[in-house]
Amino acid sequence: MPLTGRKIAILTEELFNEFELIYPYYRLQEAGAAVTVVGTGGGMTYRAKSGLSFVSDKGSGEVSAGDFDGLVIPGGYAPDHMRRHKATVKLVRDMVTEGKPVGAICHAGWMLASAEVLGGRRCTSFFAIKDDLVHAGAKWEDAEVVVDGNLITSRTPDDLPAFMKAYIAAFK
Repeated sequence: MPLTGRKIAILTEELFNEFELIYPYYRLQEAGAAVTVVGTGGGMTYRAKSGLSFVSDKGSGEVSAGDFDGLVIPGGYAPDHMRRHKATVKLVRDMVTEGKPVGAICHAGWMLASAEVLGGRRCTSFFAIKDDLVHAGAKWEDAEVVVDGNLITSRTPDDLPAFMKAYIAAFK
């Protein structure tokens, strides 16, 4: 399994996109990774837009980039809540600057903008936040998946198969 021995964090917050959290969660486990769900608080229940819920394993203030080999940021409206917490923004910034694979899908680009890691980087996202990412210095592309070094981004749940294939390949 390509991710055996790897530790991957998946961020969550209120109104996460259920597909963008659950598909990576199980796909990463299937590939052999130990997955930790990190919310702004540990042991908290977060609701998806659909009403589905997920409990975080840890809070962003309890972990650091050194605890993980990679990070996945689901979209939905959760990133707008995530970026209000300094510890969550710091975790994203540190993961990107340390060169660890960071995957962001849909509205997760908001976290990359708040972490100030997009300057000159290629990325994609849900089209509605394109202007936000461009204003943060990104070179935005309309593509199923965009890989720029350790940054892997996609647009919508429809892109999840390509997104996860590219994300897992980033560990080779």
